[in-house]
Amino acid sequence: MSARGLVGLTGRPRGPGRVAGWPVPALALQRTYLEAVARSGAVPVLLSPEHLDAAAADALIARLDALVLTGGPDVDPAQYGQERHSEVYGTDPVADAFESALVRAALEHAVPTLAICRGIQVLNVALGGTLHQHITGRDEIHAHGVPGVDNGSVLHEVLLDSGSRTASVMGTTGPMCSSHHHQALDRLGTGVTVVGRTSDGVVEAVEVEGAPQVVAVQWHPEDTAADDPSQQRLFDWLAREAVRPG
Repeated sequence: MSARGLVGLTGRPRGPGRVAGWPVPALALQRTYLEAVARSGAVPVLLSPEHLDAAAADALIARLDALVLTGGPDVDPAQYGQERHSEVYGTDPVADAFESALVRAALEHAVPTLAICRGIQVLNVALGGTLHQHITGRDEIHAHGVPGVDNGSVLHEVLLDSGSRTASVMGTTGPMCSSHHHQALDRLGTGVTVVGRTSDGVVEAVEVEGAPQVVAVQWHPEDTAADDPSQQRLFDWLAREAVRPG
């Protein structure tokens, strides 16, 4: 027998009144993430951003069997030493520090990690990389959707390296993926390797040297996982990696 793995997912704080009928602050996450993890057989738990030092991050990661860095607002450009572009939105220094500490601890302790959209960006920045702060509207770049709005997603193909872990997990080198992002990876962090792009060259999937327990994607697999087995396989892989002997 094996116990069901406990998968921590990064939640998004919401201010007073942001949730209808709740005058107090709240913590939120789209149910599609939780449902994809639950379908995999693992147990999803929501993580609330807080100030963490390295020791506290280690202690939290030790209680989890896997980690999902979820989508969300932009990483503060100050995290990677750049001035803020006018289109940058929703930055939260507490969330940035919390998620960066968690992903470093997860790498240190080889905790299985799936990084999604903002998550791939947090991972890259935590390892010393940078971001393109606004790719929307560039002539050479296809539509990648609009974050944070109804019907803002765009379905497009991603071209995965045939020998990559991501392609092996998904069972395809050409998944159709739901995206809604206006930023993308620029300079790669230490050990970060590109394994997937769209035809316009935008980075869509990376892996980390020496960390076979990490898969990171720029698109949103949770959007279509209920109907697309290749997307659900990312969560199924995470659940298998998270299983504890018991």
